[in-house]
Amino acid sequence: MRVVGLGPGDAELLTARSARLIRESPVVRFRTRRHPAADPFGDVESYDDLYERAASFEDLYRDIVADLVALARQHDEVLYVVPGSPVVAERTVELLAEADVDLVLESAVSVIDVACARLGRDPMAGELRVVDALASSEPLRGPGPLLVLQTYSREVLALVASRLPATSVVTVLHHLGLDDEEVRDLPAGRLATFDADHLTSLWVEAPRGAGAAIDDLVDFARTLRRECPWDAEQNHASLTRHLLEESYEALDALEAMVHADEGDLDVVAHVEEELGDLLFQIVFHAELGDEEGLFSLATIADGVRDKLTGRHPHVFGDVIAASAEDVVANWETLKRAEKARQSELDGVLWQLPALRLYSELADVAARLGVEAPASDDGLAGALVDIVERARRDGVDLEGVLRQRALALAAVIRTLEGDPPGGADDDAK
Repeated sequence: MRVVGLGPGDAELLTARSARLIRESPVVRFRTRRHPAADPFGDVESYDDLYERAASFEDLYRDIVADLVALARQHDEVLYVVPGSPVVAERTVELLAEADVDLVLESAVSVIDVACARLGRDPMAGELRVVDALASSEPLRGPGPLLVLQTYSREVLALVASRLPATSVVTVLHHLGLDDEEVRDLPAGRLATFDADHLTSLWVEAPRGAGAAIDDLVDFARTLRRECPWDAEQNHASLTRHLLEESYEALDALEAMVHADEGDLDVVAHVEEELGDLLFQIVFHAELGDEEGLFSLATIADGVRDKLTGRHPHVFGDVIAASAEDVVANWETLKRAEKARQSELDGVLWQLPALRLYSELADVAARLGVEAPASDDGLAGALVDIVERARRDGVDLEGVLRQRALALAAVIRTLEGDPPGGADDDAK
């Protein structure tokens, strides 16, 4: 069996050899006649009728292949004609290769050729990747640009958009080489508004994903370790206070964002900056661990993902958790089993601030049915009563007191900004 391609669209892109084979071969079948280059061959049979009856594309392709295999067993020469190129995103050819038939694939102009020519891009220099829109639901990543095929409907375009950051710009390549050719840039969020068909494909510049950004940040940390005298002297112990300080600064920024006006870009930028500072502390510790042959950022990331997978059996397993409370209960049970803890106090962080530490211990005591010892100190007793009440009511005392502190700070700032006898008095 021989397979030829009709090319990416315009009949002029059909090779002379393919056209001759279509005209001269005794048995010819088109996968579909819905292609501009198929028009001159009006009397050739196709499988278009199967499209209407098939329950899915995979069923359709298997039905086509079954008929082609039967024809190959009956005839010495069978020519199968596909859109585009036989070697680019053609599932029926993949299935034929698995069947017990002799297969010859003819070269053809593909959508890759016309897309790269239209955009003036070298696929090798740019590390182009060709992607089937329906082959995966994973996020679309580089390193090079992506040519996304099988984007024949708005529904498929919506699926592609869901695999990209909403701000990504996608180049829609529609009817390339035809009179109604359209090349348009659209943000991923509006991609599904385009009226796509079987001659539509997408070009996506390499998205700047988290993986590439983290790799660059690790390389940056290594450069600092080599070339900066201060960074070269640091160790895990010397960096501890910086990790703590950056954590508090990130918390301050997040708190400010919670109370800021929606759309306050300055506050958002500050959060991004502080989270970046905190992230770099983790990257730096990971780099130190890598130098010591102990761990790396990759092992840290893999380790926490594996741990959290195990802690979420209601997501990745067959455990049912109907509420957030069920999730927390499962979490504690799994954590105790993982750590092989002998005591409920194992794993308590004793360096926590006293208020948070007592709240943690009060939770342990409640699980065990233990009552807190009485205190002769009235102030201590009052604090314990407040903590117990807050714990029962699900109130975060640290958060409450922090809000009051911020409110007090706001009053102080107001007084400092409008002192008695200030500008208002002078204006009278």
